[in-house]
Amino acid sequence: MRKIYSSSAEALEGLLRDGVTLMVGGFGLCGVPQSLVRAVKDSGVKHLTCISNNAGVDDSGLGLLLQTRQIDKMIASYVGENKLFERQYLDGILEVELTPQGTLAERCRAGGAGIAAFYTPTAYGTPLTEGKDVRQFDGRWHVLETALRADVSLVRAWKADEQGNLVYRLTARNFNPPMAEAGRVTVAEVEEIVPTGSIDPDMVHTPGIYVDRVVVGEHLEKVIERRMTRST
Repeated sequence: MRKIYSSSAEALEGLLRDGVTLMVGGFGLCGVPQSLVRAVKDSGVKHLTCISNNAGVDDSGLGLLLQTRQIDKMIASYVGENKLFERQYLDGILEVELTPQGTLAERCRAGGAGIAAFYTPTAYGTPLTEGKDVRQFDGRWHVLETALRADVSLVRAWKADEQGNLVYRLTARNFNPPMAEAGRVTVAEVEEIVPTGSIDPDMVHTPGIYVDRVVVGEHLEKVIERRMTRST
């Protein structure tokens, strides 16, 4: 089975259509598959549902798809850095489902593990859980949260081998591993592809069985979300 593709556009060929659900890895702008997001933008698909920790910023990450109004719905945890996101939500252009960060991660993990739903005490009694089933366990109220799956998961890793085994580097190992497992098709953008057997099995973070396509990203710049400096 062919897993290595020569460009992001080729890696997404045949996977995108209007109304598709995408999972997009990353935390802030760290570990975001920037090249694959650009390829989604260039494809022109519309009415997307995107599952991601955050919505990028105005000119990077999923912010690029908000600029072109390709996203109809966001399932996310943190959206405070994107003014365009805020404006589209307040104007009724964008549907938003906010989920606590840990709950979002667990919903993705559950989707990859084949678990339909789970109970968590997080957010009980808040507007985020209105209308959801609640139960008591050991005297504490819990909320039923459903698992998340995606038609296509887009993830960013540091290194892959020819079988699709992935290694993430530092903070880029955030939402990428559970999202890689929760996609019906998973496409990984990496910095380097090495021969099979070059990665120590103990170092593999996402086994290749979860990864369908791999591409070396064309846009590998390290984007800084908020630059902090101080005088010495």
